Amino acid sequence: MTNRFDGIYLKDVDSMHFIMPFMYPDRCDNQAFFTFKIDLTNLNEWLKKKNEGNPDYKYNLFQCIVTAALKTITLRSKLSIFIHNRKMYRRNEVSAAFTVKQEFTDEGGEVLAFLHAKPEWTVDDVHEEIRRQLLKLKQKGYTDESTSIMDTFNKIPKWISRPIVRFICWLEKKGKTPKALVETDPYHSSVVLANLGSIGLPNGYHHLTNWGTTSMFLLIGTAGKLPFYEDEQVVFKEGVELGFTVDERIADGFYIARSIKMMQMFLEQPELLERPMNEKLSDELWKQITGK
Repeated sequence: MTNRFDGIYLKDVDSMHFIMPFMYPDRCDNQAFFTFKIDLTNLNEWLKKKNEGNPDYKYNLFQCIVTAALKTITLRSKLSIFIHNRKMYRRNEVSAAFTVKQEFTDEGGEVLAFLHAKPEWTVDDVHEEIRRQLLKLKQKGYTDESTSIMDTFNKIPKWISRPIVRFICWLEKKGKTPKALVETDPYHSSVVLANLGSIGLPNGYHHLTNWGTTSMFLLIGTAGKLPFYEDEQVVFKEGVELGFTVDERIADGFYIARSIKMMQMFLEQPELLERPMNEKLSDELWKQITGK
C-alpha cells in the first residue's frame, strides 16, 4: 500500500473502519445529512466593525463560513480523511472549493475557486485569497483550469474524446489520475461549499460524489429571521441554516457532532476566526463544545 500525491495511506485503523469500505464501497451510499442553525447576532456586529471605513472588498458571511469550515477541519483531523478504492487516506492539506457565477443571468458562466489553506491562516487571509481569486474569476472570458480541460475534450471528435475520458475515469477509480488533471478539481478538496443564499434559495443538501475524494459538502441558506429556543421561549433572531453532507465512514456520529458544534462556536464567537487555524482551543472553549 502506498501514499497518493494528495494523501497519506492509513495503515492502522480499527476493524470497523477497515471493513466498512468493503461493505459499502461507494461514497454515495454512505452520505449522512445534518442541518444546523447559526445565531448571527454577534457575527453581524463583528462584520460591522471589520467593515468600518468601507473597504473596497467587504468582509461577509460567506468568508466567515469558509474560514470556520477550514479551521474546524484543521483542528479535527478525522475530517481530513477520505476513502478511495476501499482504502483510507489522510489528506495532505486542508482545502475548500466553490463555484462562482460570472454573471447572474441564465447564460452566465460558472468558474471554480479553490483555496489551499495554510495552518497559520486567519479570516483575514481567507478574505484576501477569496478577493484575489474573484478578481481573476470575474474577468470576462476567464476559464479555470478544470473547465478548460473539460472544454478541450468537448471540442475534439467524440470518437476520440470518449475513450480518453473513460480511460481517465478508470485511472481516477484506481487512484492514478495525473495530478495536473485533478489539482483544481473541486471534488478533490476537503470541502465543497455552495452559497444558496446568494441566489435567494433556502438551505438544502448536496449529494456526495463517487468521483474524486471530497468527503464533505456544506450548503448555506438565505440569512434571515429564524427561531431560537432560549430560557424556555422561542426567540426570533438573525440566523442562517447550514446543510452538511458527510461520508459517514470517515468518523462516527459523536465525532461529527462535536465538529459541528465547534464550527457553530467559531461563527457565534467570530473573534476566534481571527486566530490561526491550527491554534488549539483553550480548556474553557473545549468545555463549551463538550459540556464537560
